[in-house]
Amino acid sequence: MIPGGGKLDFVAAGGSGRIFARRPHSNLFDRQHMNQTTKDAHTSTVATEEPSPQPVSRRPADRIQAMPGGMTAVGERATWIAGLVLSISAFTDWYAGSGAVGPTIGVIGWHTGTLGKLVFFIGLAVIALVALREAGIELPPTVPESLIVIALGSLSTIFVLIRLISIPDEFLPASGRGIGIWISLLASLAVIGAGLLTASEEL
Repeated sequence: MIPGGGKLDFVAAGGSGRIFARRPHSNLFDRQHMNQTTKDAHTSTVATEEPSPQPVSRRPADRIQAMPGGMTAVGERATWIAGLVLSISAFTDWYAGSGAVGPTIGVIGWHTGTLGKLVFFIGLAVIALVALREAGIELPPTVPESLIVIALGSLSTIFVLIRLISIPDEFLPASGRGIGIWISLLASLAVIGAGLLTASEEL
């Protein structure tokens, strides 16, 4: 008997009188228990291994996001809105006033002469540029659309300022500036701003 409950068998070798100790019999149940424990430990190790996280590609967000209605840039939307307001403002009262006796007289921009009509057509030209681009018709690379928009806005601003500073005598007694001419001036400046915004998006 050995510690742990094992037994030692003694074998006598043929006439020499020597006695040899035989190794203790291995317990079959102990072997199965050890094999099962090893399998459980291996399974637990595999189960606890978590797959390494896959690298996530972070692409920078597009600088220009798509807008509703097929618009692809904020500058384009601002351009056609400013052009639309500029065209409509040509039919608002640029001058207003009244004489000593009589009703108040108003003169719309269209009736102020060639400059008022040019302001209207400049607004239409700005809208046409955006419409052509949306239709897939683009200008040559040597002629940037934003540069044309800025030039049209500058011309419109000059024409409105001329009519704002100098009131023709033929419109008297409508010697006051109406709200329409101020709208035209703001719309002209908005066209220039929209062109600058479009140019910044094209870079």
